[in-house]
Amino acid sequence: MHGAPLAHEVGRDAAAPHLVTDAARQADGLAPPSSRRRASVFRSGGRPRSSRSPKLETFDAVKFGIDADQGHVISGYVAPDNQLAVSRVRVSVEGRSVLEVSATGVDEGIRASGWHATGLCRFVIDEHNLPGLSEIRNLDIHDVDTNVLIHRRAVGSEFCDKKLLLINASINEDPALQDSLYPHFEMSYFNINKFPEDILAHILGNPYIKSRLFAGSLLIPRYEGEYDFGNCISALLVEDPFVEMARRMFWLRSRAALVDDEAQSWRLGDLIEAVRFAAETDYDDIKSVKHFFRMLPQEAYRLLFNPLTRVLATRLPDDRIFPANSIIAVEVLARIGIVGHRNYYEAFAATVFDRLEIVAPPPSPSPIPAEILAFAERLRGIKAAVDFLVFDEVISRSVQDAVARNWAG
Repeated sequence: MHGAPLAHEVGRDAAAPHLVTDAARQADGLAPPSSRRRASVFRSGGRPRSSRSPKLETFDAVKFGIDADQGHVISGYVAPDNQLAVSRVRVSVEGRSVLEVSATGVDEGIRASGWHATGLCRFVIDEHNLPGLSEIRNLDIHDVDTNVLIHRRAVGSEFCDKKLLLINASINEDPALQDSLYPHFEMSYFNINKFPEDILAHILGNPYIKSRLFAGSLLIPRYEGEYDFGNCISALLVEDPFVEMARRMFWLRSRAALVDDEAQSWRLGDLIEAVRFAAETDYDDIKSVKHFFRMLPQEAYRLLFNPLTRVLATRLPDDRIFPANSIIAVEVLARIGIVGHRNYYEAFAATVFDRLEIVAPPPSPSPIPAEILAFAERLRGIKAAVDFLVFDEVISRSVQDAVARNWAG
C-alpha cells in the first residue's frame, strides 16, 4: 500500500564513502536510543510525543498506528476526525470480515495533543476477541468509518524482512528502483517528505516493525536519529550536479502553465515567482541563462544552490549554506548505509538488492532526456552555475571516484 497521505554500503574513505562496509549507525550529537520512547507505526497519522506539541493544525485525515503485531496480540489506536466519536476497526481474513472492535483504552498523549477530545482511541485484538489469531497468516485491519487500511499482516517468504529508507536528493524520484523494490515489501511509503513531522519521525523510528520501504526527499540531519533508531537501511544515489541543476531548471519551466491558473497556482507555493522567471528565460541562449542566475528570486536560489549539500547538511529548507556545511555533508554521507553514483547506477542497485537479500535482477536506470543532458553540458561552461554547485561537485566527484575504485561488478 502506498502510504503517502496525499499521496554502499559505505566505509569511511578519507575523501568520501564507498561501496565496502557498513556505515556507523549512531549520529553524532543525537540522543541515545535509551532516551527515546517506544514509537508506533503510522500510515496517515501518528501518535504525538507528549514532550512536544505536534504541528498538525492543517492535517485533517484520520490518524492511526500499530504499536506491535506479536502474533497473538495486535495493539494500536485510531484517532477519528470526529473528536467525540469512538473509533472502530474491522478485521478481515482472506477478504472476509470476521471482527469489529471498538476502542477501549484512553491515550492521554492523543488527548493532550488535541487529536481527540477524550483520548478513547486505543484498541487491542487478541485471542480473547479473535480466537486463533496467532495462527492467522494473512489479515487486514481497516478503520470502519473511512475504510482506511490500518495494518496488514502478510506472512510470506516473498517479502524482505528489512526496512529501507531510499533518500531522494533529486527533484525527480527514481521510478525504476522504487518500482522494482515495491513488490518485495509488505508495506511501502512514498513521498514521505509530505508527512507531518511528528508522524514521519515515528514512522522512521519504530524499531519493532519489519518489511517496510520508505522513499522521499528528506533533510537527513533532521531525521537521521529516527531512522538509525528504527534500524532502517539508508540509501542515497548521488547525481551529477549539473544534470540535477538542469533537471530542476526544466522542472521550474514545466510548471509555467500553473502560474496564471487561479485554480492551480497555489500548488507552486513560494516558487511561483521562480517559475514565472524560469518561463521567461531562453535556455538555449547563454546570455539569457546568465541573466537568470544574476537575477533569480530567493526561492529559486534555495532550489538550485548546492541541493545535495542542503539534503546532507541542513535541518530546515530555508537554512543558509556555508562552507562548513560541506564538511558536515561528508560526515553525514559517511553514515548513510548505501551510497552510489548515477554514473554507476547498476552498482548502486545491485548493492541495495544484495544488502536487502532480495533475489531478483536489479533494475536498469531510467534514461535521462537528451535535452537535460545537453543543457547540463551548457551549464558547465557558465561560471555562475559552477559557483552554485561548488560543494556538490566536490561530493559528487568523491563519491564517483570511490565507487569506481571499489566496484568490480
